This record gives sequence, structure tokens and C-alpha cells, in this order.
Amino acid sequence: MLAAIQEAFGKECLPINLPAGGAKRVVDCFFNPSGDADFSSVEQAHRALVDQVVEVDEELMSVYLEKGEVAPEELHAPFEKALREGHLVPVCFVSARNGVGLTELLDVFVKLLPNPAEGNPPLFYKGDGERATEFRSQPDPKKHVLAHIFKVVNDPYVGKLGIFRVHQGTITKDTQLYVGDARKPFKVGHLFVLQGKDHTEVNEAVPGDIAAVAKIDEIEFDCVMHDSHDEDEIHMRPLEFPTPMYGLAIEPKKRGDEQRISDAIHKITAEDPTFRMDHDATTHETVIRGLGDLHVRSVLERMNTQYKVEVNTRPPRIPFRETITARAEGHARHKKQTGGAGQFGEVYLRVEPLARGTGFEFEDAVRGGVIPNQFIPAVEKGIEQVLASGAIAGYPMQDLRVTVYDGKHHQVDSKEVAFVSAGRKAFLDALEKARPIILEPIVNVEIICPEANMGDITGDISGKRGQITGTNSLSPGTVTISGRVPLSELNGYANRLKSVTGGQGSYSMELSHYEAVPPNVQAQLVTEYKASRKQAEED
Repeated sequence: MLAAIQEAFGKECLPINLPAGGAKRVVDCFFNPSGDADFSSVEQAHRALVDQVVEVDEELMSVYLEKGEVAPEELHAPFEKALREGHLVPVCFVSARNGVGLTELLDVFVKLLPNPAEGNPPLFYKGDGERATEFRSQPDPKKHVLAHIFKVVNDPYVGKLGIFRVHQGTITKDTQLYVGDARKPFKVGHLFVLQGKDHTEVNEAVPGDIAAVAKIDEIEFDCVMHDSHDEDEIHMRPLEFPTPMYGLAIEPKKRGDEQRISDAIHKITAEDPTFRMDHDATTHETVIRGLGDLHVRSVLERMNTQYKVEVNTRPPRIPFRETITARAEGHARHKKQTGGAGQFGEVYLRVEPLARGTGFEFEDAVRGGVIPNQFIPAVEKGIEQVLASGAIAGYPMQDLRVTVYDGKHHQVDSKEVAFVSAGRKAFLDALEKARPIILEPIVNVEIICPEANMGDITGDISGKRGQITGTNSLSPGTVTISGRVPLSELNGYANRLKSVTGGQGSYSMELSHYEAVPPNVQAQLVTEYKASRKQAEED
């Protein structure tokens, strides 16, 4: 088993003790390395431990090389440093069935592991941005209060519950506390310690204690509570969490449940830093994201059971875009006569493609007042209507310039509505000649996976029209694969990666740029759009 641990996690995993007497006891390999073990050698294990520990302390290494031995008491500080740097991962043998090795494990905690004042003290920082400086708390009950909210629970009976650890100072009932940079304090009415579902009220919490306060709306996950304005700018270093990648678009099953669903999701996101909700303005979808299918499904189940709201789900739509690939000109005349005052507007314009990521540009090149200045915004409004709905597949348009250069107006019949219509029709006329195409989002993806699965992952990415841009070894047996992949090819990728890597892989992505889709994909999207429009007209 020890060999399997070292193979999986590295040679830094070294035994502090070894089983002996047929696994009926354990023998110490650190303080008193004598006796026989069921496997391996106690002396050899002791030597490996000392060799590993002294490597982090040059002074101690010199003494060790000169004398050939170091007293165990001298190894406490470098042992703690080796733990902090990941240079040593101690392995202790314990039996949960008969308790063998349990006492020895507690001795290891007391004698070797860092106490709360050592090791990695909670690192705060003071100030923001470039002027932020490190600030370390002191476990002194007489100093100003510093407490870190590491968990938020929305209890249906108690209300919002903020669970925190006290790092400095003493919190009692009636203590006035501030949350982060807030200027208004709140009063601690009830102070709890938690054990399972039981909330026991206590009088005080001192450094090292884990306690909770209830019904404080200002409390948020990862915030700092304090009792002095001098501590206003002290923050905890943000905790690192995996990026939620798996997403589902949701909509209410019942009309009118939108607000209840929003309230439920906001309460859940307040508790869970790896769950989030986004509203995509392009696709007009509300998308919830988590670490995987099981995570998202458990949230949906909780919304149903605890908050009594149900939603329909589907994969999120891909935010495609449209653009043009050639210059073209368009013309339209809007003329309407109804017996009274009529409508008249005529517009000439041209379109031209711009570089990717440029967006949209509108240029007024009208001369001689053929289109009065007050009607130019109306022409632009008509063009923007087409930009929002697209030319061939219903997706927003980008990366093009529209120049209005000529037109006509009527002294009596010209109105804003006429030039809106003429601008829209002229733009559509030009787009038909400008060879419009559909663009798809390309994302930078970074995948962390076991080295054994590297070939499967790179092959899978290539099969998804992706491109591998680099690989890097993180640790023995683990690699990072970087690449660029069309976002449309990554639907359901979390489950695929889980299957390939046996649950050991993870990935993150960010938008890189937009590229033209292959012709077959464009033909499919255009066909689907036309079919949906036809169905909508029939309905």
C-alpha cells in the first residue's frame, strides 16, 4: 500500500511509523527508530525521513553531513517547513477497526505537526490593489477581533447563518462587529457553536474557535469580521476554487415563478462559491453553472425540495455571431400614401467588413442635406434592428462598417418611421450581396489530467476541431494541456473528461476570439433558422 501511495502521489510520501507484530501495533520511525516492522526497515524509513527534512535547512544539513545524525528535537522547525512546502507528506498507519496506531497518531500531531501559532498562519492583506501589504493575525484574545467567514448556510428555521473562525481577539454576546468595509456595525445577539444539526449558544469565542452568528444579511462567504475601523481594509486572501464549467439553461415550469427562482438561486450561490448563475444577453438565457452534472442536478433537486420551485433545463445555446466578407451597396425607398400625410424616405448605403473583434461602426457621409440631420439617427436605428436579429441565421452581427452616403427626403411626408424602415431595408439589400457568414466562439482551454490519459485527451481535442497549443508537467504523473477549441464542441465535455480520466481530470476555459464556422455547419444553422421561422409564422 505504501508503494502504491508513493507511486500515485510521489516519493515525498514517507512513513512516520510502520505496522508491526502482524499489524497489531505500530513502531515509531522518527523519535525511536528501533524494532522490526512487518515490511520494510525501520532504520531505513528513519534515514529517509531525516534526509528529506534536512534538505529544507542548509545549516542543519551541514551538521547532519558532519555528524551523521541529528536529534529529533532539532528537526521540529525544518519538519514544519517541509510540510508547508510540500517537501514531505507524512504517512501514519492506523486501523479504524481496532484502534491500532491511534494513540501514536495523536502523538505525531502533538510532537511534530505545527501548532496554531506555527505552520501557515492565516494570511490577510491590508489595503487594495498595488498598495496592499501582507498582514498576519496573532492568536491573542486581547487584541482587536479578526474573524473569517468560511461558510454561509441559509437555514429554513434559523435564517442566514454565517460560520466563522476567530483568528484574533474575543467575540462575546453584544460585541459590535463590522463586516468588511461596512461602516455600520451589527450587534452579536446570539453566538453559537455547531455540532451537526445542533446549535448551542455560548458566551464567547476566542482565537481558534469556530462559531456562528445568525440573521446578519451583510455577511457573505469569505468576508472578514472585525471590531475596529482601523481594520477596515483588512481582507483574507481569496480562496482558490475550481471554475464551474458545466452549465444548463433554465426556465420556470410555471408562469410567474421567475422571482422565486431568482431568490432561491441567489441563496444557493451565497452558500456555494463553485456555483453561479449568469444571464446571457445575447441568447436571452439564464444559465446555471457548477462543477459537473451531479453538482448542478443536486442544486436543482434542492430548489425543488427546499424552495418549492421547478425549472425546465436544456443545454445552453452557443452565442454565434454573423458578419460579412465583402463590400457591397444597398438601396431602399420607403413610400406610403394613405390619403392624408404620407411616409417617404430613401437611403443609399454601403457596407464593408472590419477586423475581428472591432464591433460595429456607423458613418454619416451624407452631403448637401439630401437626408436631413434629424433623420440620420432614424436610419441608424433601422440598421441596428438588423444588427440585433442577424441576416441569415438570427444571430447578432459584428465586425462591419455601414456608411450612409446618399438618399432623398420629402418636405412634408418624410418622417422618422420612414427612414427607420428605409435604413433597415437598404441594409438588408446590401447584406445579401456582402457574402454574410456565421462566426463561432473559440475558447482557450486548459485541461489538467493524469499523464497516462494525455494521448486520449489530445486526440479527443483534435477530433473536436481543436488545436493543441502546449503541454506542461505539473507534478509526477500529472500534466496540463493547453489548446483552442470551438465552444460548440465542448457541450457535455465535463462528463466526457470525467469518463476518460476516471474522474481525475478538470478543465477551465475563457473566450479567445471568433472564427468563421465550416460551410457545412453554417448550412445547418441557416436551415434550422429558416425552419424555426416558418414554424413560428404557422403558429
